[in-house]
Amino acid sequence: MRRDLYRQNKSALQPLRQSLYDFDALEVPKQLEKICHPSVSFHLAHPFESMEGWQEFFELALLQLNRAIPDLERREFIMISNRSPIGQDWVGCAGYYTGAFRRPFLNIPPTGHQVSMRFHEFFRMEEGRIAEFQALWDIPEIMMQAGAWPMSPSLGREWHVPAPATQDGLAIDDSDRVRSDKSLRLVADMLAGLGKFATGGADAMQLDSYWHPRCSWYGPSGIGTCRGIRGFRNWHQIPFLNAMPDRVGTLGKGNLFAEGDYVGFTAWPGMHMTISGDGFLGIAPADQKITMRSLDFWRCENGLIRENWVLVDILHVYAQIGVDVLARLGEFNKARLAL
Repeated sequence: MRRDLYRQNKSALQPLRQSLYDFDALEVPKQLEKICHPSVSFHLAHPFESMEGWQEFFELALLQLNRAIPDLERREFIMISNRSPIGQDWVGCAGYYTGAFRRPFLNIPPTGHQVSMRFHEFFRMEEGRIAEFQALWDIPEIMMQAGAWPMSPSLGREWHVPAPATQDGLAIDDSDRVRSDKSLRLVADMLAGLGKFATGGADAMQLDSYWHPRCSWYGPSGIGTCRGIRGFRNWHQIPFLNAMPDRVGTLGKGNLFAEGDYVGFTAWPGMHMTISGDGFLGIAPADQKITMRSLDFWRCENGLIRENWVLVDILHVYAQIGVDVLARLGEFNKARLAL
């Protein structure tokens, strides 16, 4: 019975997902109206932020993206559904928006060529309808493809982040509940281990116990991809913890859920920290307290984490310390936007 509910939640989203695949500005709002609860709330990456009702989400976010990319297409490579430990039912999707970039988007100058923007979109479902939407769009990815980068260079590898190596993210075997529970426990234990850094340092986190030696950590544009535990530590974790050693996650208040070998996490926000040191994104250590939105997917393999897709709302991090990245991008690209 419970498993059927999660299949039904996926099925309920299918008409909306199809209308977004071949983006239709007339059909998408019809599907949003059908699937959304009357009191639905939408939370999207900076600068969109929280929006009331599906109409604002469609008009302020989706339509603006569609104007910039007239042949807009939404592609998925992961879709999971289950109930989180705090009793909420979620569907999580990972993929990217793509199409020919014809007009400016948020001050980003168009290229005329095909671009891609990764997304992690999570839907909280109640009685077959969307009650809440939490999502991050990797807007900096479009900046990078447009040659309009206004921030510090990435430490990791910037590329078109791939779908799961097993190519089964949209056809997950959900028949074995024990398998899902093992995946959930592995990721939960790993996240708990990360929290031991403040008292026990890097050794206390026991990364080797949780991560596959050939793991790939697919970070957002601005951080990039890191290969293996060594790559993860060098290109993300060490700079991150040097700058914000007091970071605390909201695992207990967030939503961690699993299906088969896949695990998803969503919370708004996902972390609290103080920028007390140097090294992360070139941000000065000004002892400023911030929150961080990070939405994740993991794929487990033989009892270890093999792949991790991570999106962080980097524009929101900068906004909290008084840096308007989109305004800075506009200043850099005035000549191009005026053509």
